[in-house]
Amino acid sequence: MSALAAVLFDMDGTLVDTEVLWWDVTAEVAAGLGHTLADADAPEVVGRAVEDTAAHLVRVSGGGDPDRDRVAADLTERFFRRVAAGAPLRPGAGRLLTELSAQGVPFALVSASPRSVVDSVVGGALCGVPFAFTLSADDTPRTKPHPEPYRAAAARLGAAPEACVAVEDSPDGAASAEAAGCGVLVVPSLLDVAVSPARSFARSLEDVTLDVLRDCLV
Repeated sequence: MSALAAVLFDMDGTLVDTEVLWWDVTAEVAAGLGHTLADADAPEVVGRAVEDTAAHLVRVSGGGDPDRDRVAADLTERFFRRVAAGAPLRPGAGRLLTELSAQGVPFALVSASPRSVVDSVVGGALCGVPFAFTLSADDTPRTKPHPEPYRAAAARLGAAPEACVAVEDSPDGAASAEAAGCGVLVVPSLLDVAVSPARSFARSLEDVTLDVLRDCLV
């Protein structure tokens, strides 16, 4: 087993309680396109990039032939306004980030949200958290569920992916981290995440310690 080099945190639904805000925004936009958002839409909405959700809404819309870029821009603007109004931390997030900082363990943010949303959350709910860096959907050619975000984050830290643990809440995020070769700790929020040999699970960040993270290394 490798020594723990770094922890890579997802943002939405993992560190901050924004998944419900994203769902509400998507429901609003979907309604404007003539589609009622339902549980069947969740895999295309929760943990997905804005462009992926926009493409899904275009596919299922009964409201003519909406432009995907326009739908994506509408989703981003509405979500930004919701997040800017306040996004609470998930239980245990503040305590865990403080513990990692005190122990000198590097950690970074790896999000599938646009840069504008990441910066808003880091300047608000996560203000003062000493991330090594933040990586948004705008910072790699492909975002989650592709492994590129986590590979890029590990490279930027000068660490092998297998020496990093990714903390995720969604199926796409867990798939991205696992495909990159990271250890994966899943703390589910809105969606169930499938079990695999590379994934460990915790009920809440309140249950996560440095030792728990070390045990997640593959």
